[in-house]
Amino acid sequence: MHATTVIFDIGNVLIRWQPEAYFDTVTTVSRRKQMFAAVDLHAMNERVDAGAPFRQTVYDTAAAHPEFDGLIRRWHDNWLDIASPVITETLQIAQTLRARGAAIAILSNIGQETFDLAAARNPFLATFDALFLSGPMAVTKPSSDIYQQVEDTLNHSPETLFFTDDRVENIDAADRRGWQTHLFQSPQGLAQALVAHGLLTLAEASL
Repeated sequence: MHATTVIFDIGNVLIRWQPEAYFDTVTTVSRRKQMFAAVDLHAMNERVDAGAPFRQTVYDTAAAHPEFDGLIRRWHDNWLDIASPVITETLQIAQTLRARGAAIAILSNIGQETFDLAAARNPFLATFDALFLSGPMAVTKPSSDIYQQVEDTLNHSPETLFFTDDRVENIDAADRRGWQTHLFQSPQGLAQALVAHGLLTLAEASL
């Protein structure tokens, strides 16, 4: 059965998400490495993704690590500089799918506050047919519950859903539910997978 809805992750699929690369532009590589070794900033961000208040979570972490206080606060204060740029080729794929009549959705580990910031900068995020955001859903990938909620909300059987994400564990969880999947590594690879699944033509996949 062909998929009828294509579901996109945001980070490193629609928008680049490489915090270490951002911090390398505002401090030395050695100090960035020291900070990430001393402070589990990705765990901090996962709490925000799960619904914790954005500013308070980041600022509390900064206060607990005064030697890196100013740098850690940048995770909040300069968040839009970290979550950038748009991966324009993936956006083009999404727009082409919509023009062909496919439904497009987002399933992302992201808090409501951080999504609102991203959507204000990148209005295309609010134009998807459905948004599944871990923060307001109070559950994150790869928990099976978040995939169940997507199926229930869309009222679609798993085999009609095509999902792309850059994390193996999130793809594996969708595979176990019977979704069609593609581990995102490049827009070109995604386009080829969509051709293989009958969702794009070869001409449409030429990025």
